[in-house]
Amino acid sequence: MKGTIKMICLILGGGQGSRLYPLTSSRSKPAVPIGGKYRLIDIPISNCINSGVRRMFVLTQFNSASLNRHIKNTYHFDNFSAGFVDILAAEQTPNSDKWFQGTADAVRQSMHHLTGHEFDYVLILSGDQLYQMDFKLMAEFHLDQNADLTIATIPVDKQDAPEFGIMKVNKHNVIETFIEKPKPDVLSNWTSPVPAPLKKKGREYLASMGIYIFRKDALKRLFDENPDATDFGKGIIPAAINSGYNVSSYQFDHYWTDIGNIRSFYEANLELCDNLPKFNLFDNHKRIYSRARALAPSKFFGTRLNKSIVAEGCIVHAKLIDYSVIGVRSRIGEKTVVKNAIIMGNDYYQSLEEIVLQKDEIPMGIGKSCHIEQAIIDKDCRIGNNVIIKGDNSLPNSETEHYCIVEGIVVLKKKAIIPDGTRIGKIN
Repeated sequence: MKGTIKMICLILGGGQGSRLYPLTSSRSKPAVPIGGKYRLIDIPISNCINSGVRRMFVLTQFNSASLNRHIKNTYHFDNFSAGFVDILAAEQTPNSDKWFQGTADAVRQSMHHLTGHEFDYVLILSGDQLYQMDFKLMAEFHLDQNADLTIATIPVDKQDAPEFGIMKVNKHNVIETFIEKPKPDVLSNWTSPVPAPLKKKGREYLASMGIYIFRKDALKRLFDENPDATDFGKGIIPAAINSGYNVSSYQFDHYWTDIGNIRSFYEANLELCDNLPKFNLFDNHKRIYSRARALAPSKFFGTRLNKSIVAEGCIVHAKLIDYSVIGVRSRIGEKTVVKNAIIMGNDYYQSLEEIVLQKDEIPMGIGKSCHIEQAIIDKDCRIGNNVIIKGDNSLPNSETEHYCIVEGIVVLKKKAIIPDGTRIGKIN
């Protein structure tokens, strides 16, 4: 990195995570499992570690116990390093008796926790995105631009632009204006300079990725000047641009997706099974870190596997697993078929004695002769024998005690119990 930059990172854990319900019914959004063995929070933390940023706070306020436990059990820096990953939960203070009201308010309320640390820049990230970025390069760009605020942007096309905050950027990478989720009829006024191959594809709208680097003094001034601004996208960023701050755009043209709802979560997981996935878990340098579990290798009995990811500690007798993600400690019975599904696995093993002695109870895992398709099975579920769970895009959204149907995807709630012979979803 050019010169020395003292930077600290704040990772926004998000609000209640209602769009990821029921996966967020008992855990915060950053604690949602992904890729068979990781949690969403592992993505921004791994990006930071790989970029040399080793001082991180995770801001959260809903269902944070699971997230606390994961971070405590995972991220240990040595005694001779200043590195840490700490949780900052919303709290009542003499200056505020309210929970976080938005992204900017969460950072504003947490700033007093940073006073004991030396830093010149604040890196602000989201806890629910899937991407691999070198923040050293973004920091160097920030220094070269002499920026007060640098916003990571990604080129999108006309179809996707209305879903984002869109920046109007000049040829010097300075953001001149900003609009939150523009209507399609005004998009022609919001194109920015992009490389020719992207322009040819129509990707000439620069969308905010929700990744920011602030100069510390600029962030404090913006908070003082805009005491009622609770959100970066709706309040702080427009105020910075309109008040003459140097706001720059750092263009990023690699894989990035926002895990905002059940459909995007489902698709992002299954895309990891592609021949050449856009998000590469198999990289020597851009590693994804997570909790190191002392689990046995997975073992299979006559199972046909196709384009699937299987985590550690699984015992699989299934007939077929096709284009699916199988999480840690999963148990799948004989003649069962799993297709286009996410099985999150189990938090612990049942002993053989427990399974034998509790004959009236369904064991943890998936039983014999089941068919699981277009579904997400949360952790510690008990699925009996001869069960069919089959999502379909024609199914209406609905909810029962043990499962939801969201955008055609059947989502079993954590610890759901599904008796033998149950039929859920699209049954031919």
